Amino acid sequence: MDLKKTHKNAEDLFRMARLRAYPFAVKMIKDTSDIPEGTLRPLRDLGLHMDLCQGFAITRWEGKHVAMLKEDMWCFEPVVGFGLAEPPEQFLEGENRFPASIMNRDAARHWARNTLPRLDTGLYKGILSAPLNKCNFKPDLFVVYCDPEQLTHLLITQNAIDGKDVVCSMAGHAACVYTVVPVLQNRRPVVAAPCRGDRRNAMAQNNEIIFAGPIEELDDFVQALYYLEDHGWGYPWPLELRLERKLTDNYAKLGKLMGMDLR
Repeated sequence: MDLKKTHKNAEDLFRMARLRAYPFAVKMIKDTSDIPEGTLRPLRDLGLHMDLCQGFAITRWEGKHVAMLKEDMWCFEPVVGFGLAEPPEQFLEGENRFPASIMNRDAARHWARNTLPRLDTGLYKGILSAPLNKCNFKPDLFVVYCDPEQLTHLLITQNAIDGKDVVCSMAGHAACVYTVVPVLQNRRPVVAAPCRGDRRNAMAQNNEIIFAGPIEELDDFVQALYYLEDHGWGYPWPLELRLERKLTDNYAKLGKLMGMDLR
């Protein structure tokens, strides 16, 4: 992978989607040798553990490379989701959800066993994040925190590549897992909601939502952004509230072919 091209694409994505913070790169760590020199390791360098969402927040707001292994983690859900350890039977029985946030044991058990995305245990030892415009490693995926209007434009952009919609499972829990694991498994983009922990403990804003995609699609994604801009679909959009607004030629043509009164 050409990192200079990745960095340029990150700059273009940041600029054309009018983001507040740079997209960031994520790489799953198979061995500690995958961790670049100078990367922040929370327990080693700060003497403290972190939630993974806090590591992501340090990356996107402070611009730092952050690597988190099991020993660095304060929240156990990414440990389960990324397969960094076998989940205990109590987790599989739903004890982290019932009775606090799921109303009955069967539903909590179902979430733990069937709903939470999970990687096979033992594939990876940790996770690495860095600003996409200056990462010094080959990422597995890119992650964007954006507002709902920006998300609309990113979804239009993804659709412009292959005509397919983004299909994903969304939850209010474990945002780091729902952002990363499905992209690794399916190599398709996802949308995820910052979870309660991300918002309370890592300062995700109340107008933010997450878009993530496989790194091999980044170049096509940025090319699609340019295509939309060249064809009058760039962002931001001019706003108007006008009845019988002027339609583009193709909208008007197709509507008339269906018998609509588009004078």
